Amino acid sequence: MIRALLIFLAWTTLYTSCMLQAAEPRQLPTEQDKARTVYVFHKPIVMLQAKFGLTTPEERVLRIRATLPSLNEEDIRQPVKITPVKRYNQAGRLFTINGKVLMLLTEGDLDEGDDLTLDQAAQRVLARLDAQRISLRDQYSSSYLAIATLKTVAATLALGLLLYVAFKSWRRVKRYFEEPTSLKKGLVPAKWRELVGAIEGYFYGLLMILLGLTAFYVWLSSVFLLFPWTRVWGESLGTWSIGVIQTIALSIASAFPGLLIVLIIFLITAFILKLLKIMLTRVETGKLTLPGLHPETVGATRKLISVMVWLFALSAAYPFLPGADSVAFKGISVFFGLMLTLGSAGVMNHAMSGLVLTYSRALRKGDMISIGDNEGLVNEVGMLATKIMTHQNYIVTVPNAVVVSGTITNLSTQNPCGGINLTTSVTIGYDTPWRQVHAMLELAAKRTNGIDKNTVPLVRQLNLLDSYVAYELQVKLCPGESLVGVKSELHSHIQDVFNEFNVQIMSPNYEGQPEKAVIVARNNWFAAPAIEPDKTTEQ
Repeated sequence: MIRALLIFLAWTTLYTSCMLQAAEPRQLPTEQDKARTVYVFHKPIVMLQAKFGLTTPEERVLRIRATLPSLNEEDIRQPVKITPVKRYNQAGRLFTINGKVLMLLTEGDLDEGDDLTLDQAAQRVLARLDAQRISLRDQYSSSYLAIATLKTVAATLALGLLLYVAFKSWRRVKRYFEEPTSLKKGLVPAKWRELVGAIEGYFYGLLMILLGLTAFYVWLSSVFLLFPWTRVWGESLGTWSIGVIQTIALSIASAFPGLLIVLIIFLITAFILKLLKIMLTRVETGKLTLPGLHPETVGATRKLISVMVWLFALSAAYPFLPGADSVAFKGISVFFGLMLTLGSAGVMNHAMSGLVLTYSRALRKGDMISIGDNEGLVNEVGMLATKIMTHQNYIVTVPNAVVVSGTITNLSTQNPCGGINLTTSVTIGYDTPWRQVHAMLELAAKRTNGIDKNTVPLVRQLNLLDSYVAYELQVKLCPGESLVGVKSELHSHIQDVFNEFNVQIMSPNYEGQPEKAVIVARNNWFAAPAIEPDKTTEQ
């Protein structure tokens, strides 16, 4: 009874989404074609097209479907036979099994597109029927079912063992790279081993996951192939995997010409940039002169040319990239273009300001400049910001857009040899001769270290104010001297000189002229806790 039920279930599994072209499979089935197709174990056997009287092809398929459950195990053990007959005034082939009629194939069932004779079509149908019959016969053997079950259990145990070994090996590899001793091994420097080891561990884990998925895929298809009810699924899995491998191989092979063209474009681009680098290096070193190109702008020019050339090369290579014509590739390009457009508005403002600074040559690395409240040495003129080192040894980063929009005072531009001008001012009363003030300021400059002695100090009388005269002293520093350090020493010498000659400095402002000059006597110059230096070391 159980065997009869199994036979009934197996032979009544007739309809799936696959299709036939008369006796041959079709690629795009319609609902009508499905209704005219005979299936056994989800396998298409034949599609009937002839109509006999009032009997439609769909009704013929239903009759065959009703006939199959009447077959028993003894019938299935017998081979399928073909008997030539003539029915309905046309030649036909009658398929029988153990004397029982299965189906009739006539010339009207053939499709001209198949280019098959009736005997050729009948042989193909016979091969399909007999293959399913043999598969069904073997499956209803108790010994075969037992062996198939044992194979399934063994395959499942092997799969579980493989997954367990893969997991344990990944844990061991991960633990190995986490050990301090492993950081000292290998060709990679020790400071990079921790990062590289983590990457290697996760990469090994990814390989184990791929291995596990592959093993599960093989196990599933193998188990499906062991039983008749699922054999078609196993064959489909195998066909699908082969199709995927073929598709990948064909895609790789078809992508080779395009990738070769992309490689050639990039090699030509790299060669052009190499030539430009040689030429711009000669300009930077002064060995070559080009109109409009200055040595201090060569670095920015090289970057701009490199970006433009690479963008041009990428535009030329884009059509040859694999998948460049796909909708996904175009969508990703639009997405990144939109993000770049929305996110680079402020960045582009600073970048263009950086180009203005570079090509206007308003400042360069090593210049002493003043921008707003910041005064110091230019440490870097970047694409987006300018870095200034102040006299407190702080690095101040000023966005290029702020630099361009403000006022830049460059103290180094007029002194290309390296020295910069130092300017300071004092206010002295009208009762002091201006010639004496000039001499005292020049004397203070001569006593100060770091001032170029070959350049005569310049003293100016800037303003005649209500209570005093404003004097300005300008000197030139020696190359490499600190502006703040020399300025501090110069101020100290100015105070000493004016005290020596009993001249009062009128800064800060006074509301009234004092009765006595506000000066510091020489014997009080080194009042505690100050310590008087050795006489031999005094300047």
